[in-house]
Amino acid sequence: MATQILSKIVHGIKGGVSATLKGAADVGSSVANVVKDVSVKTLTGAGELAVKGIQIPASIVAGAIEGISAIGTTLVKSVKGIVEGTIQGAVNAGVSQEDAVKGSVRQAIMSAKDLGVDTASIAVEAIKGAVSGVRQVGGDTVSATKHAIVAALDAAKDIGEESVVSVRGALNESVDGAKDILNEIKK
Repeated sequence: MATQILSKIVHGIKGGVSATLKGAADVGSSVANVVKDVSVKTLTGAGELAVKGIQIPASIVAGAIEGISAIGTTLVKSVKGIVEGTIQGAVNAGVSQEDAVKGSVRQAIMSAKDLGVDTASIAVEAIKGAVSGVRQVGGDTVSATKHAIVAALDAAKDIGEESVVSVRGALNESVDGAKDILNEIKK
């Protein structure tokens, strides 16, 4: 049952994103609103099961990435908007901020690995998208930053040590507050 719901979400998001953005002049600036709107429509009526855990935001990100890939837009240019829109849509549908952040950031990095895209660049953009999405819904951006960094490192660990080193380095250089959070995590 849960697998069927997740599969429907992935396919619904993919179709909605690719159909809406196909032919758009500036996909990058449109993607967050499109993903948010399609997420809310897809999750409406999905029931209580749909708003529990990180699988829903992960499914939204997976579907959005498939939709973006289908229209030929690069992932690095789109991932910030995908994660931002996913968090806004998921939180509006009742997913907790923490689950939305963790599921979105982790899936963005795992999808990047599957597509052969640089995971460090995706991690930075996904975290920026997570913080922006949480800010848009009036959430706690400090905890969102920490949850996003932890999720990025967990995904990188699943990929391999080389990914951990590159993601850690990219976050240190490019994400506000990451250095302190990374040092705290090391302890």
